[in-house]
Amino acid sequence: MVPEAEVRDVLVELQRLRARVPLLSGALAASTDGLVLAHDTPDVEPEGVAALTAAALGVSIRMAEATGRGGFRELLVRGTGGYVATYAAGSSAVLTLLAGDRINVGRLHLEGRRAGARIGELVDAALERAERPAPAPDPRAPQSRGAQNRTLPQRPT
Repeated sequence: MVPEAEVRDVLVELQRLRARVPLLSGALAASTDGLVLAHDTPDVEPEGVAALTAAALGVSIRMAEATGRGGFRELLVRGTGGYVATYAAGSSAVLTLLAGDRINVGRLHLEGRRAGARIGELVDAALERAERPAPAPDPRAPQSRGAQNRTLPQRPT
């Protein structure tokens, strides 16, 4: 799981993205298995979008591999009311953007790719730190001797 500090950083990135691209109606970062990391999706249920993103991602990965197109980078779905765009965000996350039908798709891709790269850096760095083994204790450091060392020494009276 991604630590809380990085989740806040991801949320800030989503909010900045929505400020830069006014026709975005929502932005969501999720793990590749469909768990919400952070979201700024006022009119959409984020858990459902994250789960659908994971399903679409699975199909997209298989499609890219089966056709010899390499690893997944992005997916664009156009509906009658707008776009859903999903971008790779590092090795274990995705960015999904919801946009109105009047958005400049080139701008959507430009900003989505940039934000996906930034979110990927944040998430991958957090996961790498979390996976590092704890440092071995220094054998020269003083060792605790149970409950007797947990209180301050008393002055003789």
